[in-house]
Amino acid sequence: MAMMTDLFLAQLDAEAKRSRRALERVPEGRDDWKPHEKSMPLGRLAMLVAQMPSWISMVITQDALDLNPPGGGSHIDQKPLRTPAELLQAHDAGVEGARAALGKASDETLMKPWKLLVSGRTVSEDPRHVVLRDTFAHLAHHRGQLTVYLRLNGAPVPALYGPSADDTRFD
Repeated sequence: MAMMTDLFLAQLDAEAKRSRRALERVPEGRDDWKPHEKSMPLGRLAMLVAQMPSWISMVITQDALDLNPPGGGSHIDQKPLRTPAELLQAHDAGVEGARAALGKASDETLMKPWKLLVSGRTVSEDPRHVVLRDTFAHLAHHRGQLTVYLRLNGAPVPALYGPSADDTRFD
């Protein structure tokens, strides 16, 4: 019987390939572009997609994350990633860390609770395996947004789960 970590490793490999295809097409010099005033800017969205694999190791190795910890500071790297090469480097580093953390984790570890806090207040608490599942869904959502941004900026949209109008591959 496959362990949960084996299933998550397989999903990580598949999603990493898809995310790389989108990130390598992000146009440079368009970081502040957004399709609507309420939308996330392209640079921030691309950075989010690039860095989300690093969340996997954080969920496995830490018991919680406070998005606004008492006393300030952040545990999330906010250094802008301005080029496709920088996005891919951050993404690949996050995938490597996630693979390492998953390789050391057990199903027992993935059953333990993980908390998301804001200003010391718990806003979410679930078993780690649920948080990891939701992280992959969250990644697919933002990667989908990114492909719309690519289209609206004249960049080719990659094949992700099948061919696109710009990329007819099936792998």
